[in-house]
Amino acid sequence: MSTLASAIESRRTFAIISHPDAGKTTLTEKLLLFGGAVQQAGAVKARGDQRRARSDWMKVEQERGISVTASVMTFEADGCTFNLLDTPGHEDFSEDTYRTLTAVDSAIMVIDAAKGIEARTLKLFEVCRLRDVPIVTFVNKMDREARDPFELMDEIEKTLALDVTPATWPIGQGRDFHGCYDLIHDELILIDRGAGNKLPEIEKCSGLDDPKIDAKLPAELVAKLREDVEMIRGLCQPFDEESYRAGHLTPIFFGSALRSFGVRELLQGLAEMAPSPRPARASTREVAPVEPKVAGFVFKIQANMDKNHRDRVAFVRLVSGEFKRGMKMKHVRSGRMLAINNPVQFMAGDRETADLAYAGDILGIPNHGTLRIGDTLTEGEDLAFLGVPSFAPEMLRRVKLDDPMKVKHLRRALEQLAEEGASQVFRRQIGGDYVVGVVGPLQFDVLKSRLSAEYGLDIEFESANFELARWVDADDKKALAEFADGNKMNLAEDHDGALVYLARNQWYLQRAKDDWPAVKFLATREQITDAGDRLTAANQTH
Repeated sequence: MSTLASAIESRRTFAIISHPDAGKTTLTEKLLLFGGAVQQAGAVKARGDQRRARSDWMKVEQERGISVTASVMTFEADGCTFNLLDTPGHEDFSEDTYRTLTAVDSAIMVIDAAKGIEARTLKLFEVCRLRDVPIVTFVNKMDREARDPFELMDEIEKTLALDVTPATWPIGQGRDFHGCYDLIHDELILIDRGAGNKLPEIEKCSGLDDPKIDAKLPAELVAKLREDVEMIRGLCQPFDEESYRAGHLTPIFFGSALRSFGVRELLQGLAEMAPSPRPARASTREVAPVEPKVAGFVFKIQANMDKNHRDRVAFVRLVSGEFKRGMKMKHVRSGRMLAINNPVQFMAGDRETADLAYAGDILGIPNHGTLRIGDTLTEGEDLAFLGVPSFAPEMLRRVKLDDPMKVKHLRRALEQLAEEGASQVFRRQIGGDYVVGVVGPLQFDVLKSRLSAEYGLDIEFESANFELARWVDADDKKALAEFADGNKMNLAEDHDGALVYLARNQWYLQRAKDDWPAVKFLATREQITDAGDRLTAANQTH
């Protein structure tokens, strides 16, 4: 196997999806702990220094105890290089999560052992299903009162239409939780009720009849374990790699992230089961990871990650090839060649320069607004990777600035935040007001907080008298021009300069559609770069 093929084969790029409070951030930190990237939960080791840095690095995240941006963390374990994308758990940030899921090859679904499948988990799972993303399930909080494991498996099977197969099986629950039995490796894993970060005790067993099990566990739990496992092996199909990688089957691990229990087995399972980087679909062809030339796409923009520098980092998923620092890459949308001299890789809140990276890796490329979400970078070929959309917002508010002398400053700040993709910013053609569109109300709080903390701007959000926004386009450009002339009061431009129709409600939107049948009103807009005319094209109507 070539060096390139070997490096790509060892990559595992995955996301963690869950309902808020299921323990996703805790699991993220413990995966880093077991991967050697951190020395204690919440602390990141970078360049030999131990620095306090949470995966939830934004101030509003630390105050509310939630994740609202997608963090990227790279670490090595079990002979693999893991790229972990920690997605927002809150539903108001679904657009950022959706785009993040376009950049992964597999996912871990975290489920609360007491609550089972929750609404947010279901929505995120449906996004994964659209892309046939393979999913490993981690049933968390087994050290608390939990539902019966067979009941949880049945719910996963029925609610998600997934085949299930346990990789580990819990021994007791709540106060009586003693550990798990590893069904794949025939190992007894016992929980340590002392320090949360202490590695669990593992007893190698020669099957369930091994007398070591009787010596280590109460008789009633041993009897139940043997009965349960006999039932599992009769009812559940064994793990099938092909079915899992096609998105039809999920292996299930049980544990407690808070107690660091079951995390090592989960990580080992990812190394053994999860796919290496997969091919990606572009506008003209499919691109294979082992192709020698580098290609990648921008799936996220984050501004001001370093408060001391007004930086903007584009997160790029490498789709193919071997990247070397200093390479010149073609920015397909503009046709320009860019020298990538300071690429970075991430360890939670910290970063270090990336001299070498391969297909499957996530690179951070500092830039000053050149790169945008959906952009493609190649070594020269005119490619456009598909599947990185923008969604029409569900809530609209007008921005009221306390200090009118800072209007230009506000415009720059709103445009920068819009380029991150967490919100849409529309400037009305009549009056020049700024209207901000988001998926959920929490985003308004985050925007207000960031405008104050990062840009020194104090603003309020007011009613915009509009409920809906749709991008407009038409094959007949004359019809589009006539529509624009007759609807100036309802038209605005987004941060890309694309034309947007603002409707007071659904009735007015439907009337506009009826009155202007040649005009398309788009709820989803995908940035693709056409080699011929390099125009932004909308690919989906609503």
